[in-house]
Amino acid sequence: MSTASLPARPGAVLADLLPASRTRDIALVTGGAVLMGLAAQIAVKVDGLAVPITGQTFAALLVGTALGAGRGFLSLALYTLVGMAGMPWFANGASGAGGSSFGYVLGMLLAATVVGALARRGGDRSVLRTAGTMAVGSLIVYAVGVPYLALSAGMSASAAIAAGMIPFLIGDAVKAALAMGALPAAWKFVGRRD
Repeated sequence: MSTASLPARPGAVLADLLPASRTRDIALVTGGAVLMGLAAQIAVKVDGLAVPITGQTFAALLVGTALGAGRGFLSLALYTLVGMAGMPWFANGASGAGGSSFGYVLGMLLAATVVGALARRGGDRSVLRTAGTMAVGSLIVYAVGVPYLALSAGMSASAAIAAGMIPFLIGDAVKAALAMGALPAAWKFVGRRD
């Protein structure tokens, strides 16, 4: 029996369709952290923006929804801790804590956990639910990242919002649209194989 032909049980996330084992969980957590590191290297520095445009938010939300809250948290925690320890896999090859964009990393850690919990409740099974799940995840990233940016860079709240959130909203909408197509399609594919 292939893993794609396993039925999706209520409360399952995509990763649960793979045969359960400790090795599977370790591989998924590690793979999610590596995906985050790779997505962070897709970074475009734009003049006037306080933080670069990266693929991290999309990767964090995808890791959370695909792996679930527990493995999503562990994956982003591994990414964060290894980056803090010196691995240059934060945006633009940075590492360590304390940079003005580090709050977004912390926000992604929390967001991956929350969207993973929402995915367990079916938040990734339809286009509308996925849209809501991605919106919640993005809001969490900004709710942590923007205040951290303001404090670390000595900016006012309005300046931090203008430099660290507003310019990224269109890109976040595009990333959400990609997820809105990919995640429900993956569940539909699995459903066809039951």
